[in-house]
Amino acid sequence: PMSQSILYAEPEDVDTAEKRGKYIVSIIGCGQAGVLHACLFADVGFKVICVDADQAIVNLLAKGKTSFLRQEIESKLKTHVKIGHLNATSDIKGAVSQSDVIAITIPMKIDVNKKINYSNMENACKCVGSSIRRGSLVILMSTVGFGFTEGVVKEILENTSGFKVGDFGLAYCPIPFMDAQSLESLANYERIIAAPEKNSLNSASIILEKITKKTVKKVASVKLAELATLLEITRRDVNIALANEFACFCEKAGMDYLEIHKFLNYSAHDTVFLPTLAENIRKEDHLLLEDAENLNMKLRIPTIAREINEGMIKHAVNLTKDALGGCGKTLRRARIALLGITQTPNIKSSPKITVKELAAALEAKGAKISLHDPYFSDKELTDISYSFKRNLLEAVEGADCVIILTGHDQFKHLNLKKLKIIMKKPAAIVDLEGIMEPDKIEKEGFIYRGLGRGVWKK
Repeated sequence: PMSQSILYAEPEDVDTAEKRGKYIVSIIGCGQAGVLHACLFADVGFKVICVDADQAIVNLLAKGKTSFLRQEIESKLKTHVKIGHLNATSDIKGAVSQSDVIAITIPMKIDVNKKINYSNMENACKCVGSSIRRGSLVILMSTVGFGFTEGVVKEILENTSGFKVGDFGLAYCPIPFMDAQSLESLANYERIIAAPEKNSLNSASIILEKITKKTVKKVASVKLAELATLLEITRRDVNIALANEFACFCEKAGMDYLEIHKFLNYSAHDTVFLPTLAENIRKEDHLLLEDAENLNMKLRIPTIAREINEGMIKHAVNLTKDALGGCGKTLRRARIALLGITQTPNIKSSPKITVKELAAALEAKGAKISLHDPYFSDKELTDISYSFKRNLLEAVEGADCVIILTGHDQFKHLNLKKLKIIMKKPAAIVDLEGIMEPDKIEKEGFIYRGLGRGVWKK
């Protein structure tokens, strides 16, 4: 039995879990963003269908399993599956035809020439349009370029459905940096919601308010929401580029940026970022640059910021080369253990893209790479071709150099005396996360290098 059409829903139509249980939400695209949203919707009582073209992902989700953020969400997923509040399918049309809300969380791709590719998203929109019911609501949650929601998504949905927006609802509610979100951060994210017509805006706000702890910011202009999101992403990119430049300066000047950073915050009202390799390739950062190109202009500061952040892998390779040089060794034939591959310290999240990039760059110089992360097993890392060691000691045994890539707590307390015995002396430690004490490492007889921490003595 159809409930009140979701497009005309009032707050009282979804004010209890029981009422919400009458509505079906389809999540299109089950990467980290999709699965987290599925969890949030099911947690408050909606019935959820997870839709993904990849049958392997569907099979996992149908059992309440996922390949990331396990500790955080797997028990919840299992419960939702057991009570019939969550299921999974690769049949997008079948799912959409019975859904009240369709949330699209398929990310755009970026090709080798840094061109944005939306084909996955566009194909999904065609399938959604061809089977959408009157009165349903589509919420686009993937970050897109300026004008894309109305220029492309709306067009495709209208053309394939034969309806107009207003017959069905369309809203834009982006979450930037989807891969870096956890359930907690997503629930506390201050969302902006925009829609081309008022029922869509009203309905999307009522529904999304159920899964977020913050008030949602409603805006009638979709382009404004698109641009606000892109500017926020770019501002962050520029801030991080500045932190990366400061870090490189401190290395040369023999100063410790992490120390200086503590003093910077006192005088600035803005967040002062720490240097990082993690921004090496953020697809979202190319959206605004491409939009500017389409308007025949070049954004100078953001363009340089991208170059700086994309250059940080090379910088890390040079730090490693320098550290090995201090041991009288070269990158060629050096055995290097990369420790930590998750996006976020101390939880299992999807692997950093930088892992592959850094490993490949070191390998190109002749180094032999092994990886270790306490939150992963080798079976789960099928797409990473480097030798993965289950055990930390195995990973560092006979290694010339250890690189800290994610600052898990257990790496802060590495037993340096033990490391010294099993590594190949003289050995180096390169800390890219700023979690170790440089002087302690040097006292134990290691060569130390750290991102932004130019305080090494040898």
